[in-house]
Amino acid sequence: MDPTLKSKTISMLKGELPDLSPRLQTVAKYIVDHPADFGLDPIRETARKSGVSTYTLVRMAKHLNFDSFEDLREPFRHALVASTQVTDLPEWLNNLYSSGAKGAAQAEAAANSIGVVHRSLELQTTGQLERVVEMLLGARNTYLTAVRASYGLAYYFHYVGRMALPSLQLIPRHMNSAIDELNDAGPEDVLIAITFTPYSKETIEACRFANERGVKLIILSDSEIVSSEFTPHENLIVSVVSTHHFGCYVGAMAVMEGLLAMLVEAGGNDAKHRIKNYEDLRQSHDAYWGPRKKH
Repeated sequence: MDPTLKSKTISMLKGELPDLSPRLQTVAKYIVDHPADFGLDPIRETARKSGVSTYTLVRMAKHLNFDSFEDLREPFRHALVASTQVTDLPEWLNNLYSSGAKGAAQAEAAANSIGVVHRSLELQTTGQLERVVEMLLGARNTYLTAVRASYGLAYYFHYVGRMALPSLQLIPRHMNSAIDELNDAGPEDVLIAITFTPYSKETIEACRFANERGVKLIILSDSEIVSSEFTPHENLIVSVVSTHHFGCYVGAMAVMEGLLAMLVEAGGNDAKHRIKNYEDLRQSHDAYWGPRKKH
């Protein structure tokens, strides 16, 4: 079997996405986002997980010139088997698993978090992060947007990042919409958008608007395919697999920490000077708690 067939299939799916029917778009996105599950699951389980019929899955296989669904799935199965590695769990995690139902739930969440961080960091390349840093440092304005649970990540990135990147602006401000804040944005500006499945309408509309204005778009997300209505300049992909109903964001936070570190390093003495000024300002205004002075 051609070892590159899986990669070729994924590239084909991404390239053809805008021209596919809505049902086939759903299948394409599922395959790109969940290649491991696609390689493991039988057709009925894949249909259930992706929310389409088995007939639609067969249609996708035919569309990609495979003789059957099994032929389409085979390169994904082959790649999965070839890359499977068994790793030993640390002793403390094994102890949690054997400590009862609550300990097992804690162990599952801990193991998931470790895996999510590992996978998210593994997906990043130095070259891409360097390009992102260069884009941010060269921008006239750098806008940062997210809503709902993702907003916490954006707030933290803005709080720390603005010390190394004075042009960084968290939007929307006050009671405006993100699009209001992007009204004067153009090709000299950058928008960082943070969004995970299910994607927030406000964030997607802001990305589409920015794309139309020529704004350089950086997305931090859980998928290579967020929307067919715009094309990001850079897409930082992280894992958000969780043991509970909502996404696990520790992987996204780990990637953001790496990006912040690279921004501070690239900012040189100017960034270090701004950080010191912020710290001196907080100290002079008693921003931090400490034991009361005795009179």
